[in-house]
Amino acid sequence: MDKLTPREIVAELDKYIVGQKNAKRAVAVALRNRMRRLKISTEMRDDITPKNILMIGPTGVGKTEIARRLAKLTNSPFIKVEATKYTEVGYVGRDVESMVRDLMSAGVQMVKNEMQETVTTEAQKRVEDLLLDLLLHEKKKPKEKNPASPVVRPMGTFSIPTEGNTGSSLMGTAIQIGIPAGNNNAEKDDQENEEEVIEEKKPNPTREKFRTMLREGKLEDRMVEISVNQSPQIPAFEMMGATMEDLESSFSGIAGLFGGGKKRKEYPVKRAREILINEESEKLIDRDKVNDEARNRVEETGIIFIDEMDKIAVKNERGGGPDVSREGVQRDILPIVEGATVNTKWGPVKTDHILFIAAGAFNLAKPSDLIPELQGRFPLRVELDSLGKDDFLRILTEPKNALTKQYVELLATEGVEIDFTPEAVDRLADLAAEVNSSLENIGARRLHTIMEALLEELSFEAPDISPAKIPITVDYVEEKLKTLVKNQDLGRYIL
Repeated sequence: MDKLTPREIVAELDKYIVGQKNAKRAVAVALRNRMRRLKISTEMRDDITPKNILMIGPTGVGKTEIARRLAKLTNSPFIKVEATKYTEVGYVGRDVESMVRDLMSAGVQMVKNEMQETVTTEAQKRVEDLLLDLLLHEKKKPKEKNPASPVVRPMGTFSIPTEGNTGSSLMGTAIQIGIPAGNNNAEKDDQENEEEVIEEKKPNPTREKFRTMLREGKLEDRMVEISVNQSPQIPAFEMMGATMEDLESSFSGIAGLFGGGKKRKEYPVKRAREILINEESEKLIDRDKVNDEARNRVEETGIIFIDEMDKIAVKNERGGGPDVSREGVQRDILPIVEGATVNTKWGPVKTDHILFIAAGAFNLAKPSDLIPELQGRFPLRVELDSLGKDDFLRILTEPKNALTKQYVELLATEGVEIDFTPEAVDRLADLAAEVNSSLENIGARRLHTIMEALLEELSFEAPDISPAKIPITVDYVEEKLKTLVKNQDLGRYIL
């Protein structure tokens, strides 16, 4: 993260997102400023707040993808939320603080996964022994030395005078002190325990044979019974506006009151290994260390992407009083963006330096319809361009995960090799632009519709015709998409 310059950040985003140069530059600068802030003195660092960004543009032009790729590039905790999910305090629905709890949850999971990777080798060794015990039905039992009641040998007696009621006939009590007869020879017991340990360390030929078969994958389908954790059963009710998600978070620490515990289940060795490795890895990591590291990452490098911000904007031209629900959500979001402390089950989390990226189409409302205080908390505004034919052509060919490359790889798994000619790709881009202009403009998502329609029949028949090599030409495109073109032409005349 330290070594990424703004130019390099834009270059990395270019591998996955076509166009939108201004938006990429804005997020690159915002990210670089966060790195710069961490290098200055602590006194000045606290006063430098992130410059939150408001992205304005139609659906399907890359707003969400820019934020998601940015977080993945820097290994930062990231979540995407929709502003329409939240309601004003006092109404039934999710409260805005839940976005911070969700971000913290993502951060904890990220750090936990990283720490589990460092203990994977040790966890695998432990799980291998556990699986061998289960396969061989071995269970370590304590050695029964003497099942009968121990014989107490007296060592001596002494009297303790009693105090209290002088009328009592008991003036003293003789107490006999002794030890079990079997324990009077400590050296003998230690020798027996040592011999027992030596016996356990002797290699068991059957166990070693099973170990070899387990490592070679010959026992993957063998069924074993293991104990698995059950999720706590929290009653499905709402209390004072709290939703199930909020209640589950609140009651996670007292899950025993609502059930949970262990349950015996049978799994194939392959699945049991995954479950056991996860459990053993969690035992090997320090939970407090995970929580502290996750909280630090969330507070210093966390990113929250708030989509559909235009849906909660109040449109003044309608007249009348303010919409209490939408304006209330804005006022509830405001303190979170300004900087607040949110209580989570992992401890309090400060939002002062979390980067907020808001986005919306703003085709019915305008950014100025947001309350002024919230507008001021998103000082950077970036307008994203609508996509045309040239953009669609680049999306189909240039990105690392281009749609044409995805379908080539998908069908190759069935033994069907497809090859897109340049003319066919050009025609697909042209069709996407035409349909978007005549019908609803859904941006790059239109390409998914067209590609599915183009390859639907081939995807259905692929297992039956493999191996095969099929070129995707202009004629093939016209034949498969003639219905789409016909419906588009007809749509022009329907009011």
